[in-house]
Amino acid sequence: MTTSAGTDWAAWQNSWDRQQEWYMPDREDRFRIMLDMVEALVGTTPRVLDLACGTGSITARLLARFPGATSTGVDLDPALLAIARGTFEGDDRVSFVTADLKDPDWAARLPYASYDAVLTATALHWLHSEPLADLYGRIAELVRAGGVFMNADHMIDDGTPRINAAERAQRHARMDQAKRDGALDWAEWWQVAAKDPVLAEPTARRFEIYGEHADGDMPSAAWHARTLREKGFTEARPVWCSPSDSLVLALK
Repeated sequence: MTTSAGTDWAAWQNSWDRQQEWYMPDREDRFRIMLDMVEALVGTTPRVLDLACGTGSITARLLARFPGATSTGVDLDPALLAIARGTFEGDDRVSFVTADLKDPDWAARLPYASYDAVLTATALHWLHSEPLADLYGRIAELVRAGGVFMNADHMIDDGTPRINAAERAQRHARMDQAKRDGALDWAEWWQVAAKDPVLAEPTARRFEIYGEHADGDMPSAAWHARTLREKGFTEARPVWCSPSDSLVLALK
């Protein structure tokens, strides 16, 4: 059996970041604003739930900025969790949980009953509106009074079709140029992972779980804010946006 000893996890993290930035060149902006609002609302030593954590992108930036923070990462993807666990191995501020967010009892697997902040980015758009609203209700139960939830993701306003089309055309033109310059897209990145001795087996399991990549219906930021208030948060609104994405913050 191939082991992870000697695997360059930092290189895998960097490769993942570059692939994600091909889709979202402003990806670091949303992380910066997210952590600004963590500091503003819950301070610099928060207990954080990194929801649908992937490789631990949020956790890495959280701990770099707030060394006294702690993080629980939760995901179902065995390949991305392998990278996350390898990256943070030996760091007692970080733990990871394998769980399916569509399972009503997923939160029972967590090490804590409540969190100062629940953070997620570019991960929940694969859920359709009804299961996402149900998930928001469960998240509201995990956030302590005075705590925050933030979701940075694709949020499309169907009321602005011409703006949407123009933004999409410009974004795809830039992506095409970056591709010509050597950027890996989602499918190509997974092809590389599938050939790696350590990640090949968890990558195969990942595609057994998820199949090919599919998106949910990606409702507007207004829908997210309204639904979060309906599910138990006192305040909710976007605190950052790009032409295609928004960061919605909800305060308990």
